[in-house]
Amino acid sequence: MQRILITGANKGIGFATAKAILEHSDQTYVVLGSRDHDRGQAAVESLRQLFPDSDWRIAHLNIDVSSDASVQAAREAVAASFDEETPLYGVVNNAGIGLGSADMRGVVNVNTLGVKRVCDAFLPLLPDGGRVVNVASASGPRFVSECSTERQSFFQDSSIEWPAIQSLVDEVLALGDNTGGFHDLGLEPHNAYGFSKACVALYTMLLAREHPRLVVNACTPGYIETDLTRPTAASRGVAPADMGMKSPEHGTVAILHLLFGQPHGSG
Repeated sequence: MQRILITGANKGIGFATAKAILEHSDQTYVVLGSRDHDRGQAAVESLRQLFPDSDWRIAHLNIDVSSDASVQAAREAVAASFDEETPLYGVVNNAGIGLGSADMRGVVNVNTLGVKRVCDAFLPLLPDGGRVVNVASASGPRFVSECSTERQSFFQDSSIEWPAIQSLVDEVLALGDNTGGFHDLGLEPHNAYGFSKACVALYTMLLAREHPRLVVNACTPGYIETDLTRPTAASRGVAPADMGMKSPEHGTVAILHLLFGQPHGSG
């Protein structure tokens, strides 16, 4: 049985990924992670209605990736629920927020540090060959392309160590909401979201190097209509589809390939 934890899975790409995993094989099991208990339970019930003969392959997990305590409690819950040395096959770090729902500190805490919290807690529960998929964004490479030459080299350093990433994160967070101060750090100004996702891609390279027994990758799901992107269309007075946004189901293609396919390499 291939059990897969998905964070931020009560809606959007996370929920669509849970559905796609259950459709992929009857040997899959979804651990649907969500910060909000009631919304998570509602999502689980929706999946059970879609897969009435497979309700035993779906479980809810309370997990707030912005909280050390919540992530640790979630890890202990998974370890206790499945009495095996390696109870999970894969982890999909999907939880993410934009500046529309949090300040810069909140965005970085969820999008960047949240991925590290989850990996620190759950990677020991994966078997050799287990899969890790970090959902990044095209905003990451776009952000890097607007940084100084020195910072571009930083974000492409395959030998990076976590303290170097943490140091830059600390410098950015010290700016408070003064994202204009990014320029003094060699970063594209006013783009905390892009910064957070660029850090995810960089961390993924580090993670793959540190865990050669696992298959670790990041992916860009595409321009997908979600709560994160929908306000952009609304602000322009157009429909999401008119801006090229696709359904959450389209956003699962890369994730499913990295979970079950044969990706070239890791990181």
